[in-house]
Amino acid sequence: MSSLTTKKAIAYTFKDLLKEKAFNKITINDIAEKCDINRQTFYYHFQDIRDLVEWICIEDIDELLSKKDEYETWEEKFLLVFNVMQEEKIFVENIYHSVSVEVLRKNLGRLVYPIIYNEIVEKSKGKNLREEDKKFITDFYKYAFVSIVLEWIDQDMREDPNIIVSKVSNLVTGTIDHACLSVDKN
Repeated sequence: MSSLTTKKAIAYTFKDLLKEKAFNKITINDIAEKCDINRQTFYYHFQDIRDLVEWICIEDIDELLSKKDEYETWEEKFLLVFNVMQEEKIFVENIYHSVSVEVLRKNLGRLVYPIIYNEIVEKSKGKNLREEDKKFITDFYKYAFVSIVLEWIDQDMREDPNIIVSKVSNLVTGTIDHACLSVDKN
């Protein structure tokens, strides 16, 4: 079995175990036994379970980033983020409540940054907007979106993602253009 295949098998097994027991009750022995590997194989690929979780987040985000070009608008791309998080609800909630909100914050930021940045680049065409200004505006919207997603998770993912994206769209429609013009003048 290739190294990547083994890592994916371990990740799948871990996610599967989360359906049976709480994050803090899962041991490396549980993962190894269910995945039919030995503990040493786990440690060959990951330092610990937190390292595994970080790897899963990175892999899932890379997969989402590869799909984002299939969607035209930033709203469709953000809706994709929400929908994938709902599909992975058990995993997401366990990270949020058991591992670290910072893991989610960092990885969500890594996911939404290029979506927002591409929108800023598009809106700033024909304007004399410096690269550092594009990054500043992107960071502003990235932090806002990540905070909205974390609040949604904190509230058990109850609100319909379509409604959230619609609300965000209503708030930012025109403000991105305005931000590009305002920063351009400074």
